[in-house]
Amino acid sequence: MSSGAARIVEQLDPASTVLLTVECQRGVVGPDSALPELADAARKSGALANVARLVAAAHDAGVQVLHAVAERRPDGRGASHNARLFKAAERLPVQQLTGSTAVRIADPIPVSGDDLVVRRLHGLSPIAGTEVDALLRNFGCRTLVVTGVSANVAIPNAVFDAVNLGYTAVVPADAIAGVPSDYTPAMVRNTLALVATVTTTDDLLTSWRRPRRDR
Repeated sequence: MSSGAARIVEQLDPASTVLLTVECQRGVVGPDSALPELADAARKSGALANVARLVAAAHDAGVQVLHAVAERRPDGRGASHNARLFKAAERLPVQQLTGSTAVRIADPIPVSGDDLVVRRLHGLSPIAGTEVDALLRNFGCRTLVVTGVSANVAIPNAVFDAVNLGYTAVVPADAIAGVPSDYTPAMVRNTLALVATVTTTDDLLTSWRRPRRDR
């Protein structure tokens, strides 16, 4: 970890940090995923297990957890249709339908009663066009830790939106996944590292476990 990253991780005060999980839902990263290649990458890379470790540690440290879920109504009302990705999603054998098991948070990620779940019916970003920004401000958030899938679309969207809104974005590179598997580290190195603090799950766990004088 670089000295700059170490300074940011040192400043991850649980009171002003929020952990965001992106599309870590059964129909995306679970065993019956609509996107089996992505689900396989998330599991084999260890990213899904690392998200679970971070969520558990956040619960213990008093860090607020937000789960961002993408779903659609059975009648499709409100869904986006202005990109190839949306049209392809409409034809997938597993649909992320509101109220279905596909939009429940996937194992092994623990969910507590203090977690909030933000559901969106449209777009590509878990932040833009949703209530996430207002919730973050109400929580007093200054630093947003972004985890989940996919490194191809939703993760960079979330990071860019967070930075544009004035938050410090932190990305544990081993807690995100995309396809193909070699795309994720290249995207992190050449894109996310320019705007976010790139770190690891273990570094964040160490930070949240470290005693602080103000606790």
